[in-house]
Amino acid sequence: MKAFKVAIVGVTGAVGKEMLSILEERDFPVGMLLPLASARSRGKKVVFCGEEIPIQVLEEANFSGLDIVLMSAGAGVSRGYAPKAAEEGCIVIDNSSAFRLEEDIPLIVPEVNPQALSGYRRRNIIANPNCTTIISVLPLKPLHDYAKIHRVIAASYQAVSGAGAQAMKDLEFQVKNYMEGKNIAAESTGQSFAFNLIPRIDNVLDNMYTREEMKLVWETRKILNDTSLRITATCVRVPVFRSHSVAMTVETEKYVSRNKALELFEDFPGLEVQDDPVHGIYPMPLYTSGMDSCFVGRVREDISGHNSTNLWVVGDQLRKGAALNAIQIAELIANEKK
Repeated sequence: MKAFKVAIVGVTGAVGKEMLSILEERDFPVGMLLPLASARSRGKKVVFCGEEIPIQVLEEANFSGLDIVLMSAGAGVSRGYAPKAAEEGCIVIDNSSAFRLEEDIPLIVPEVNPQALSGYRRRNIIANPNCTTIISVLPLKPLHDYAKIHRVIAASYQAVSGAGAQAMKDLEFQVKNYMEGKNIAAESTGQSFAFNLIPRIDNVLDNMYTREEMKLVWETRKILNDTSLRITATCVRVPVFRSHSVAMTVETEKYVSRNKALELFEDFPGLEVQDDPVHGIYPMPLYTSGMDSCFVGRVREDISGHNSTNLWVVGDQLRKGAALNAIQIAELIANEKK
């Protein structure tokens, strides 16, 4: 297999660090690695495959000659640098929201819609979906293929790491202060995460949904290639370090028994079933953190609706919800170029 020249933009952030680790874990054919970050990281190094590699400043970077650029910075950074890298012939896999809804840019979850990757050379940019969307569409896809989904009601319980590395530090600081009888008022992120639930993630839009909630609506429709899907969501930040959880009620065109739903989930790549609630077996964030799969459980027929299934899915949003999904996209490209 060809060895690829790979850059990671935002290599010092939570997702960037995961990308670096997963490239090594999965033995991705990296011939040369270019770690990129802001000027604050000048002089620092990362370790990859036992080698110390100096971090270079993004503003001074030359993308010429690179094959793949993994972008794990914010949307503003992506809008500024992804087109520049793409113009140099690099294939950009972008984890931000900058390009996800653009018609000519593929939005990919490799287990769900790998066929949509076919047009990526039009702009040399591939979008990684929102973390909650990735975790949610894994169980939705087999249900949609089998019984056609009409409506989804979702409530997400999102870990603080989804708000960045500083939010994780703030939660740790606030818990420590609580145990010591000190004030747990919000620190740098402006949120009191400890022992609290925050029913707003991202900006509130004109329809009173948050942008995070609408990402789940818009992106799921694009990934499943079905604009008729009716989806509503409530996204909540919870005092958990890693792994997002989503409770969903899924209404389908035809009846799906609990046993059939479990069979569909067991056969679908990227999903693992943990469903024996009587004996305390169901997915939980604490035990799914650091795992590549998403885990589905609490599967049951909805007693309040017709042809409806209730389920609970949990996945590490830094891995499958972000870094791993991006690396899996890179693997599709690498396999294409064997």
